Amino acid sequence: MNSFRRLLGYTLPYWRLIVISFIGAMGVAASDSAIAFSVGKVLKQIFTEKSHAIAVSMGPLFSTSFSINSLSIFRILPLALISLFVFRGLCRFVQQFCITYAGQLAVQDVRNVIYQRNMGLSLRFFNNNPTGVLMARVLNDVSLMQNGFSEVLMSVFRDTLTALGLLGLIFYLDWQLAVITIIVVPLMILPSRIIGRHLKRLAKLGLERISDLSCILQETFSGIKVIKAFGLEAREIIKFRTANLQFLNYAKKSLKYEALHAPILEVISSLGIASVIWFGGSHVLSGQMSADAFISFVVAMGMLYTPVKKLLNVYSLLQRSLGAAERVFEIIDEKPEITDRPDACSLERARGEVEFRNVTFSYNNEPVLLNVSLSARKGEVVALVGTSGAGKTTLVSLIPRFYDVENGSILIDGIDIRDVKLFDLLQQIALVDQETILFNETIANNIRYGKTDATDEEVERAARAAYAHDFIIEMAEGYQTNIGDRGVRISGGQKQRLCIARAILKNAPILILDEATSALDTESEQMVQQAINNLMSNRTTFVIAHRLSTILHADTIIVMDKGIVVERGSHRQLLEANGLYKKLYTMQFQGEDADARGTM
Repeated sequence: MNSFRRLLGYTLPYWRLIVISFIGAMGVAASDSAIAFSVGKVLKQIFTEKSHAIAVSMGPLFSTSFSINSLSIFRILPLALISLFVFRGLCRFVQQFCITYAGQLAVQDVRNVIYQRNMGLSLRFFNNNPTGVLMARVLNDVSLMQNGFSEVLMSVFRDTLTALGLLGLIFYLDWQLAVITIIVVPLMILPSRIIGRHLKRLAKLGLERISDLSCILQETFSGIKVIKAFGLEAREIIKFRTANLQFLNYAKKSLKYEALHAPILEVISSLGIASVIWFGGSHVLSGQMSADAFISFVVAMGMLYTPVKKLLNVYSLLQRSLGAAERVFEIIDEKPEITDRPDACSLERARGEVEFRNVTFSYNNEPVLLNVSLSARKGEVVALVGTSGAGKTTLVSLIPRFYDVENGSILIDGIDIRDVKLFDLLQQIALVDQETILFNETIANNIRYGKTDATDEEVERAARAAYAHDFIIEMAEGYQTNIGDRGVRISGGQKQRLCIARAILKNAPILILDEATSALDTESEQMVQQAINNLMSNRTTFVIAHRLSTILHADTIIVMDKGIVVERGSHRQLLEANGLYKKLYTMQFQGEDADARGTM
């Protein structure tokens, strides 16, 4: 029940709502007990007595008595019942609204916490967990936990107090029959626990299948262009239907246990009812118990079993909710891999000197970088080239601490980046990636990711420097144009220029360009390259180049192969060395010459 205790902890800030709900639950319980107690008395008065004396006293100065006959009771009873049920309804509304609202507020806090914790986790965590799974944790798991938790809180207050009130009444009326009544309750608990355990297990498995569906949806909608291009719609439909059928199998098992629960409780409770009627009827016939008391007892007993069964049903719902809660708390309890050291220092604007000292790094125990050492002085351009899988992207990903080195160190201005506060470190670095990440926002707000408090003038100045202003003002709403999911409404070159404008606006001293022009046509590349030249001005720049023609004027070119630096130097020096760089250069430019001849 640790998960349930943690959930209760989130309700503490809303204790006032819980107190009001508790008061409302007391009103409901008192009303139910009053109804059960008065039934027998009223029936006795109506059918066995002609009149009933009522005494009213207001102290020594005034006292009187009067009688009410059966006809008067018939006239008063409807109004009394209406008044009682109006009071009960108001109490029930207050109780249900306040406790449900408190539960909603608590689970809203849980959803905020899980999202916040997700944002604090490292890239390794996101690489190991599919996007669809993480989305399902935040949406489906939290929703199931929310529904169950709110229902549990509501039932625990109302039904527990109602059951206790009715339990006290039946013991007051006849303790022997009361013992017979409650002796079947333990028999109800056992199947509820067994069914609850199965429902909890099935809930977790079902949520895993929902996560699979979320992954398929996320991948399908993100890659819909590729799916349609290759005509694979039917294949994806079959894939979705298969995953959906797997979820249905778990849902079917859950429904079976849920449907089985109520009939079992009904059968067990009937044993108690039959026993009470048998023994209670005997007591009435022998004169040990009055008829009106027996009627009140039977009514109270029937009303008692209702909240008891609700509580046991809620137990099953609670188990499903806890199954979801455990999955949610797994994310909340996930420890961030990248954190600030206790003695981490602040860092104002850096000069931009970067040094790698004997850096080694692995992905899942698979070596990616082996004893890499290199340095870049302020304002220098360092180009990284090599075959796919050489470790270039991993190397530059270590600078903003997307991952931490396993051995060795990375220094900025002579300070180990692990000794710098992470927020301050990230302010020193701007990134333009080969994957242009834009958001379903306006153009202005996408550029403002570089500086959230930037003015409109600063945004426009950055766009002009990135050669993006002209195409922006041609759009219907200019800088306020919404570019759609991942910038679907603009071209590849336009996306890249917006990313460059974002980096220009950030104005960081260290720049990372990860194959920023690899997916562009020649015309777009030339314009983007001009924007990149503006961006690189007076910044220490690390360039991962797909096209070697874009890095011919780099101050230093680092050639990597299988995680090792195999060559370094200027373009001319590396050509003269007749090594891997010359091989790559010759292969690429021979291919480009062949392409050029083929178009003639």
